[in-house]
This record gives sequence, structure tokens and C-alpha cells, in this order.
Amino acid sequence: MSALDAKLQEITKAKSGVTRLTLTNYRNYRNLRIETSIAPIVITGANGSGKTNILEAISFLTPGRGLRGARLTDIKRIQQAMESDYLADEGWSVAADILKNDEPYQIGTTLQKTNREEAVINNDENLRAYERRIVKIDGQKINQQAELGKYISAIWITPSMDRLFSGGPQPRRSFLDRLVYAFDLEHAKRTANFEHLYRQWLQMLKNGINDVHWLQSLEAEMAALGVAIAAARRELIARLNTFIAHEPDNVFPNVRLELDGLIEKKLDSEAALNVEDFYATYLARQRAFVRQNESVDGVNRTDFKVFFQKKNMPAELCSTGEQKALLISIILAQTKCQILDKGFAPVLLLDEVTTHLDDAKRDALLEKIRALHLQAWLTSTEPQNFTRLQHDAQFLHVANGQISL
Repeated sequence: MSALDAKLQEITKAKSGVTRLTLTNYRNYRNLRIETSIAPIVITGANGSGKTNILEAISFLTPGRGLRGARLTDIKRIQQAMESDYLADEGWSVAADILKNDEPYQIGTTLQKTNREEAVINNDENLRAYERRIVKIDGQKINQQAELGKYISAIWITPSMDRLFSGGPQPRRSFLDRLVYAFDLEHAKRTANFEHLYRQWLQMLKNGINDVHWLQSLEAEMAALGVAIAAARRELIARLNTFIAHEPDNVFPNVRLELDGLIEKKLDSEAALNVEDFYATYLARQRAFVRQNESVDGVNRTDFKVFFQKKNMPAELCSTGEQKALLISIILAQTKCQILDKGFAPVLLLDEVTTHLDDAKRDALLEKIRALHLQAWLTSTEPQNFTRLQHDAQFLHVANGQISL
């Protein structure tokens, strides 16, 4: 056993994860309760049975909009409106008992109706619906979702991520920012604030509002936030590249990670304050072009580049199976880095993760999950894919909105 493996096992002796999950009016579940152990949990069932809905619900125990990035109002159970007016007016909720290094906590999140004025004041992302997500920890409402990161962390792979390296940069950028959140709890707030200011700036310019002082103020705020976002991304990339170089995986291909972004590259050679000045000046110079083109360069256009190190090949040129293996390499490195950095294990949410993997890599992944002694939720239509975990995992089957062993 390597020194790293020994250190990881020492940390994960104290268990972290979900021990009870309760869903109410969530997607296809009216009421669902799952009692779990801190071990791999395999969920099988037909396509469309609701396997991914369970993983998505767990992802809502962490900051952000879940593994699907769904609108909060779209999560309410579809059948409600057909059952009664009373049910149709109810919101969804997710509640969980969790452990963090053997210490128990309770987390609950739900949708709360609000009025338009309150939504405006709180800069709510669901403004048009006048509803917002509220979160409680041990019965106490928290003001910032980032607080959740102190109690539970989740890393996920979904089928849509099989195309992560071959599509446009936005999904890769979102994936990167999710990785950053784990180490920098303020990163999500910065990115949300930047997006809000950027939309406000664009709208002013498109509407012909040329208030110079207001625009300069927005550009200064955007520049400060943008440089902080870029710096956090660069720190994460450096951390993972260093870890991968010193602790190469024995099965999955080693990757090299890069950032392709104007501000990130500026930080390679210039001090942060100088880059802030550059960014604010750059935004001011782009005002005249915004009416014809919204694609202003900056941290909102950064791309996350991945290379198959042995072949020195960009991920987008690799085969489908190689791309899946590269993605898993990143996830495994992130998982180990988080355990070492945060002192507790994340929950892995692996939706149809064995797709595009050959038998050897599938079994290697399951063995690595078992060796890490953490909680992983895995889904598949084929339970035989997980026979390697038959003595270690809890096997659940989903059908008709119900769970059975």
C-alpha cells in the first residue's frame, strides 16, 4: 500500500455520507425514504424509472442547481396537478440525515414561495416564478448555500458528460467551476454575481443607456470578480496537475489540464491588480460592439482543456471510451485531493458510469471505489455490471416510484 493510500484510508475511517434520504413531491416520487449505509449503493431499474432523480436529489444537498442544472420549479412532481388542487400547490423537498466524519447532521432543502419584491431584493435566479430554494441545517435556516460545503460534498458523472469534451465550452466551464467549489466555497457566489452583473451590463448597452459612471462601476466590479474567479480556477488546475504528476493512476490514463481564457492567461505573467485594470479597460472598450455581438471575451468564455498525456492528444480527438476514461481520471484525482484537503470524503454520484468502459476498466473503477471506503451511488439498467461489489454494496431496485432491495 502506498503512503497516499494509507493516508486516504486513515481519513475515511471516519464515515461521511447520506444515511437517510427522504423525498417529497420530487420528480416521480410522491414520498420516498431510503435508509443507507456508508458504502457503495447500486440502484437499478428500467430507463425512466427514476434512478437519476435520486442522485439529483442528493446533489441538492450541496450548493448549486443540482447535477441536471434544472429550474427549481421543474422539479415538482408531475402528477400533482392531476391529483388535487391542494397537492398542485405543494412544493418539493429533499431531507437527509448525513454523517461528516461520524458526526450526524440533518439537511433539508425545499422551495419557498415569495413575492416579486422580495425576489428582486434577493436577486433570485427564479425571479419569474417568485419561488426560491431554502436550506436548513439541523433545523436552522442558512443564508448562503455555500455553508453546505462545510458538511457534505458531492462529485458526479452523468451520461450527458460523455460528450463533455466534444461539445461547446460552456458545459466544460461549468464542470470546472463545480470542481473549484469544493476547495473554494465562495467561488459559486462569485460566479453567480459575475453573471448577474454581466447581464445587467449587456442590458444597459443594448437599451442604449450610456451612463458612464454606472457602466464604469459595473465594469470595475466585474473585473474584480472575474480576476478572483480566474485565480481560483488556476489554483485548482495547478493542484490537480501536480497531484496527477506525483500520483499517476495505474489503470486510467493520466491527463494534463489547461485553461484557455483571456484573464487566466494574463494572470500567468501579471499581478492580479494589473489584470483587474486591464479587464475593466477591456470591457469599456467592448461597449460599442455589444449591440451586435454578446460574445465578449473574459472569464465567461474560458474553456477547460483536457489532454491524454501519454498520446499528447486533446480529449476531443480521443475515442468515446478514452474520453470516458479521461473523465474518470479527473474525478478520481479530484476525489482524492478533496479527501486530503477537506479531511472528509465526498459522496460520488455516478449515473450510468460503466457505459463506454470495457470490462477491465469497469472492474478497476469499482475496485477503486471500494478501496476509497467512501459512499458512492451508482445507477444502471444492468445489475450484473456490479457483481464485483456484490458483497460490499447495497443493491436497490426502482420501479413505479418505489424502492425495493
